[in-house]
Amino acid sequence: MSRPLRVAMIGYGFMGATHSVGWRQAPRMFDLPASVEMAVIVGRNGDAVAEAAEKWGWAESATDWREVIARDDIDIVDIVTPGDSHAEIAIAALEAGKHVLVEKPLANTVAEAEAMADAAAAASARGIRSMVGFTYRRVPAVTFLRDLIADGVVGTVQQVRAAYRQDWLVDTGVPLAWRLQKEHAGSGALGDIGAHIIDMTQFVTGQTVEAVAGTIATIVKERPLLGSGSGLSGTAAEGFGEVTVDDLALFTGRLSNGALVSFEATRFATGRKNALTIEVSGDEGALAFDLEDLNSLQFYDRTAPDGRQGFTKILVTEAQHPYLGAWWPAGHMLGYEHGFSHQVVDLVTAIAEGTDPHPSFAEGLSVQRVLDAVERSSEHDSAWVRIAAGVPASV
Repeated sequence: MSRPLRVAMIGYGFMGATHSVGWRQAPRMFDLPASVEMAVIVGRNGDAVAEAAEKWGWAESATDWREVIARDDIDIVDIVTPGDSHAEIAIAALEAGKHVLVEKPLANTVAEAEAMADAAAAASARGIRSMVGFTYRRVPAVTFLRDLIADGVVGTVQQVRAAYRQDWLVDTGVPLAWRLQKEHAGSGALGDIGAHIIDMTQFVTGQTVEAVAGTIATIVKERPLLGSGSGLSGTAAEGFGEVTVDDLALFTGRLSNGALVSFEATRFATGRKNALTIEVSGDEGALAFDLEDLNSLQFYDRTAPDGRQGFTKILVTEAQHPYLGAWWPAGHMLGYEHGFSHQVVDLVTAIAEGTDPHPSFAEGLSVQRVLDAVERSSEHDSAWVRIAAGVPASV
């Protein structure tokens, strides 16, 4: 039996916790084609990262990611740091012959994402795999929604409505964490949660976003400086600092088949905690998903007799549904964390089979180009921007 795939994770905050759960759970619930070992977790604060290692089950902790990447006993590098360091770490890891998983969005700029995609393509030729962590693809109901559309149950896709609404910034006292600083996060609601709905739209429809027109806004332009914090929470220190990213993004997209999409990404939807929704309408039916009810889909069959038409609920918990054969009996619900286990399953399977996993860095780059185009559109009075050209143009 070959030795386990040894994983190093760079970063240990909110996403570090979710990825740790995925690495712990996947080998226990799924019959993986290769065994996995949580070797080392890396962070700048030695005491904090050592505490994270003990809490989440990593064998050791370290403070220098370069030294860890250079180690011969590391096979996979999982990057959960802020976006400003994704490109440097990922490219170094790929060049060192490590398989790479990186949290979304792929990078902070198109140029960084292009460099990462080029490095991934070169590494793939040497048998080195890479993947972006758009984890909501791996919610079983979302994967099943994709499968149903591919099977033609809604017919030709004519319109999509995609939104990701949160309210954690409505409180003006929320301090200035790294997610609110462009130099670290790249963008705000647009890149953090808007990236998810762009990727999900492309994933479930099989189409690409070819042009966008939209507006981004910063509703609260100044916040208390951060004293201490973790994830989406923190305590304020004295003084204030400028918010340099958007709080809200509203944009329209045109898909490669001509269908229109309405997108909304906001951190100011009062009362909405983590409301990711998508509805795909076709000439023969429609499908809808809501993350706050993540074990089900709503399906409308327009081909049914008039007297029996109406949205019906599909409970996505059967063993034949994506990923669910390894979990609990039908009707025993999954949660947010399970997608991270499914992410591990798909990455480890691809590595063992010698195939490139999805979403690839190239797919991450495609999302980055849409994000960039939305910002360009907002700068030009919401003019349409073609993704390939990257400049305002009518469509």
